[in-house]
Amino acid sequence: MPCNPIVNPSRRTWEGGGGDSSSNSNNLNSNSSVQRRTEIGNRASPSLYSEWQEDQPSNHSIPTTNTTKFPRSIASSTRTERLLRERQLRKNSNISPTGTNSNNGNSAFEDDGDNGANGHMERGDRLPRRDEDDGYSDRPPGATNSKTRQDGRPLKQRLLVVANRLPVSATRKGEDSWSLEISAGGLVSALLGLKQFEAKWIGWAGVNVPDKPGQAALTKALAEKRCIPVFLDEEIVHQYYNGYCNNVLWPLFHYLGLPQEDRLATTRSFQSQFDAYKKANEMFADVVHSHYKEGDVVWCHDYHLMFLPKCLKDRDSNMKVGWFLHTPFPSSEIHRTLPSRSELLRAVLAADLVGFHTYDYARHFVSACTRILGLEGTPEGVEDQGKLTRVAAFPIGIDSERFIKALELPEVKRHIKELKERFSGRKVMLGVDRLDMIKGIPQKILAFEKFLEENEKWRDKVVLVQIAVPTRTDVPEYQKLTSQVHEIVGRINGRFGTLITVPIHHLDRSLDFHALCALYAITDITLVTSLRDGMNLVSYEVVACQNAKKGVLILSEFAGAAQSLGAGAILVNPWNITEVAASIADALKMSTEEREERHRHNFEHVTTHTAQVWADTFVSELKDTIVEAQLRTRQIPPQLPVDKAVEKYQQSNNRLLILGFNATMTEQVDVPGRRGNGQIKEMKLVLHPELREPLSILCNDPKTTIVILSGSERSVLDENFKDFNVWLAAENGMFLRLTSGEWMSTMPEHLNMDWVESVQLVLDYFRERTPRSYVEVRETSLVWNYKYADVEFGRVQARDMLQHLWTGPISNAAVDVVQGSRSVEVRSVGVSKDEDIYTFFEPELPFDKEVTGSGKLSENKACLEKRTGPKPNAGKSGSKGVRNKVFSLSSEKGPQSRSNNSKDWGMQDESVGWHEGSSVLDLKGENYFSCAVGRKRSNARYSLASSEEVVSFIKAMAKSYA
Repeated sequence: MPCNPIVNPSRRTWEGGGGDSSSNSNNLNSNSSVQRRTEIGNRASPSLYSEWQEDQPSNHSIPTTNTTKFPRSIASSTRTERLLRERQLRKNSNISPTGTNSNNGNSAFEDDGDNGANGHMERGDRLPRRDEDDGYSDRPPGATNSKTRQDGRPLKQRLLVVANRLPVSATRKGEDSWSLEISAGGLVSALLGLKQFEAKWIGWAGVNVPDKPGQAALTKALAEKRCIPVFLDEEIVHQYYNGYCNNVLWPLFHYLGLPQEDRLATTRSFQSQFDAYKKANEMFADVVHSHYKEGDVVWCHDYHLMFLPKCLKDRDSNMKVGWFLHTPFPSSEIHRTLPSRSELLRAVLAADLVGFHTYDYARHFVSACTRILGLEGTPEGVEDQGKLTRVAAFPIGIDSERFIKALELPEVKRHIKELKERFSGRKVMLGVDRLDMIKGIPQKILAFEKFLEENEKWRDKVVLVQIAVPTRTDVPEYQKLTSQVHEIVGRINGRFGTLITVPIHHLDRSLDFHALCALYAITDITLVTSLRDGMNLVSYEVVACQNAKKGVLILSEFAGAAQSLGAGAILVNPWNITEVAASIADALKMSTEEREERHRHNFEHVTTHTAQVWADTFVSELKDTIVEAQLRTRQIPPQLPVDKAVEKYQQSNNRLLILGFNATMTEQVDVPGRRGNGQIKEMKLVLHPELREPLSILCNDPKTTIVILSGSERSVLDENFKDFNVWLAAENGMFLRLTSGEWMSTMPEHLNMDWVESVQLVLDYFRERTPRSYVEVRETSLVWNYKYADVEFGRVQARDMLQHLWTGPISNAAVDVVQGSRSVEVRSVGVSKDEDIYTFFEPELPFDKEVTGSGKLSENKACLEKRTGPKPNAGKSGSKGVRNKVFSLSSEKGPQSRSNNSKDWGMQDESVGWHEGSSVLDLKGENYFSCAVGRKRSNARYSLASSEEVVSFIKAMAKSYA
């Protein structure tokens, strides 16, 4: 769906993302129009924007970073068009699995509890498989024959589904004999519909198998089911599964917080459990990698495997990896309490596509990446140094056709008849939950008690049937919950029951599939009062079975299903007992017409948004994402070929090195995972100590000219480079000097700077209002930088600042306003920067047009260039004369490819690729090495990851003198 138009100024950050100003191809002056564009959302959710506040509506328009433009063939609108075609094809073909021997739509992730109530099929049942070639067979969903089809069609693409647990229960019968039972679940059902894939399932079998013969026998038995086991020992399972997954991540993701008991001792155990978690994920990655074939799609599932995407990408960067979370993802304020918060986020971001059940969960994830890691949230997801991880919502569904067809079975009809006779004359309310803290069972029963208190006439006319499936019965908290529920049920039945009836029928066990479908079919009111639920598919299952009854669904607003079924359900806050009790009364009094209309909305959603559609949508989106990523990869510069660059350096007689300063020749400040701790150090720019010796060697060579190009003030460059024989270009070329000479200005004559005082007052005002922001006062510009402030608050303040500036001090001033990623710069119109450095060294070249698309040469580049003809002297002190070859190293965005025709200077030759093109100083391009430092998306030919690699490169050039 289209989102609101948003202001989207493209941005280019100067000084390697450090404290200097940011420039932009769209100068926000009074004569230029503000660029606007409308993003098309993905198939399952609106486009993702970094949230302003996590409790605010999600339709705010915010400034975003510039995103890569793609050809129309893969643009968002085209994806939407393809989506509509696929949806129509599904309708026409009426694709839906028909198996009926499986259990209800419970997820295979048994510890989740977000997707259903029951966990296993009856012994001896087998999960049917839909295959157009050979019908049903005894294999897990999505599996196909590994042989070539008889009709000669090619094999299907392989899908490797990786989850904590395999969809089987294994029982050992002997040293080399195993009995396997297929488990039914929402994910299992979803994969039934992926007919275009050959699916294999990788996971833990749920049993400890320490001996090699047992492992070999189990592996062989599982291979027949298209399953591949990961063998985890008891200690790993205890620390990884019972410890970190169930005791740390699961409570945190459901807003229960970290363990409170024995807080200090628990904190000490976090690290050992996290180490086991990483080790287990590495073991999963080893198994996946050993079975991976080029072209396979890997789909990782749930919080157990958050580290897996990174592990897989470390083994093969070209692997197609998607990750989906089946639980809620908490607010960033909750997630930031996790000790391993940053490592987990970065590991998940290694995936190509990250999926969640709802837009809220996806929004929380993007916000966590923005606030904790300091990354940029874009409409598509999260961007990190040019690498974009798509983040989207994909609400899961159920196999609705299986439930609908089950109602026609004789056994189910018999159950329906018995239940109608048993509850004749009474309205049936139903709750089906795991006995878990997040399910809100006590709140549900207390609300029912309040309803009975306030509605005496209904006391003998209603009955609440509560199915509470026991789980984790060995955990004290769950034992306490069980006792609490039993106590409340006993008290209510004793208070409102009679000799022949009781108001609550409570069962501490699961029901078989047929009995459950029958119970769904006769229910008048379904109560889902989850305190926090990833999705809760019980509500879907009830709707699928209610086409005849058309009962009322009372649904917690904290369940993910509330976003999908909110149109037809009565949404409640389960913590508000009075509200839930009133909703029960409203449901009982609801007219037939309203009940039918509500059910129609929900039934349409449940039958169209099935589990099969969910799986197909995610995998299809993942494939689209890979195509887009490949186009982005073509724009990502490769690693700088250091050996080749040093070789060219040695061969040349005349060299020019243009070096950036901040984030290029300074030490790295930010500690990974601890964003913002280096503000004081970064604001004080100091030359990297390991560069002093090699830089001295280079600048003392009469064949080499070095230019330090920085956005910093003259005093900063003077302090750091006073001992070197180099050219200094301060404020991005506004001031030039040889360290042995005087400063020269390249500013236009009669430059009007009357606006400075009034603008500085505005910038100082916002500095005071925005903690950790600061103002840089330069001779030609003013910069307000909020890199270390809260990202979202800083953006709001920047927007407010721009409004103040345009309506106040610069309304009639001749200035340009440049909005960077986290800065706002104000400078006089006519103040050009980067082209001046070329004018100084190449006075004969025409500069009547912009040198680059943005009119800027920024700092994160390394250039190795060659002059082609005699030019006036421009060497050190004017003594070196004519140059034949020129080197230059710098650090952000540099000149784009140029036309070889001199009359086209400033115009990019579209027929020459950026790897082939020439520059202002290099008409042939064979000796030119432009290099972006710390930025992957750039017009540079090459890239270096950090200033440490710049140090290594300069050292390598210095060693060539040995």
